[in-house]
Amino acid sequence: MTDITSPHRPVLLVDDEEQSLTSFEMALRSVSLNNFIRCLDSRDVIPLLTEQEVEIVLLDLRMPYITGDELLPAIISDFPEIPVIMITGANDVETAVKCMKLGAFDYVVKPVERSRLIGGVKRALDLRELQRENRLLKAHVLSDKLEHPEVFSEMVTCSARMRSIFQYVEAIAASPRPLLITGETGVGKELVARAVHRLSRRKGAFVPVNVAGLDDNVFADTLFGHKKGAFTGAEQARGGLLEQAAGGTLFLDEIGDLSHASQVKLLRLLQDGEYFPLGSDLAKRSDARIVVATNQDLNMLQTDGRFRKDLYYRLCDHHLHIPPLRERMEDLPLLLNHFLEKASTTLGKSRPTPPEELLTLLSTYHFPGNIREMES
Repeated sequence: MTDITSPHRPVLLVDDEEQSLTSFEMALRSVSLNNFIRCLDSRDVIPLLTEQEVEIVLLDLRMPYITGDELLPAIISDFPEIPVIMITGANDVETAVKCMKLGAFDYVVKPVERSRLIGGVKRALDLRELQRENRLLKAHVLSDKLEHPEVFSEMVTCSARMRSIFQYVEAIAASPRPLLITGETGVGKELVARAVHRLSRRKGAFVPVNVAGLDDNVFADTLFGHKKGAFTGAEQARGGLLEQAAGGTLFLDEIGDLSHASQVKLLRLLQDGEYFPLGSDLAKRSDARIVVATNQDLNMLQTDGRFRKDLYYRLCDHHLHIPPLRERMEDLPLLLNHFLEKASTTLGKSRPTPPEELLTLLSTYHFPGNIREMES
């Protein structure tokens, strides 16, 4: 079962039976969720929520004083952003369904099935994460300001489209979910990936790897490593790039070229947070964020059966498309000046003054290689 990233705010567990609260906690701690508040008296719930921000509420349906179905409307009215998962007995399913119609996020039947509870909590936490990202994105769009413009200093632009992309990057950088970056060759996809990593405040490293042309064994060995004796010449165990990216970001470039066998391995990593080094039957866990990039149309590839649909939709949690240079010609003067300054510094020469007609000439060119071509 995939670990759940423990939220900064606690999960509120409400049940009049101490044993039930312990059971819920144990199940959720098994997937690394460890921030809880226990509440045995339903009369304390609203005062507690007023004083303490919580991530989600697990609410028992049958309790003394105030029942869960009586308490639910008050929570939804006063704290509409908090998902509420109802805990019900087998004979109360009909009431639980009514609670869903009133606005409960989900319900779980006692005796609680561990995987059902964990799945419901994970979905509720994902919803909260999306709510936060949407608020941040809306705030960025409305303010039209970047909180950390220095992070994007390597990307020379005055384009409004690029500024919108930078705002989106600031909004989703801290998310643990995968990010797909698309765009033609030379538009700066890796620069954007590095900016995402810097803004994420992850303490681990940014580890890039181009997966184009890697067969399945080389892909697995590169990312997952191998144990001693896994193949001829494997005289000692070696960790893969996922190990190097622990607590950081793994950037997989040219993901559209990945073989079907390797796509299966990547999907398992994204779904379960687990991988197997070559020659080992013991799973290892990874907390690296996965950022992928491609210059291909993944939607077309998955429609044609050349890319797994389930992997495609898993990667599309967050998607950035970087426009080609020909669609942001307003950047040409800035880029020309930037590259002339850079070349002058590198060569130890004074900066040349380009002829006036150069910009006009450049603006008529298609730039199939985009910014990388212009620099060269």
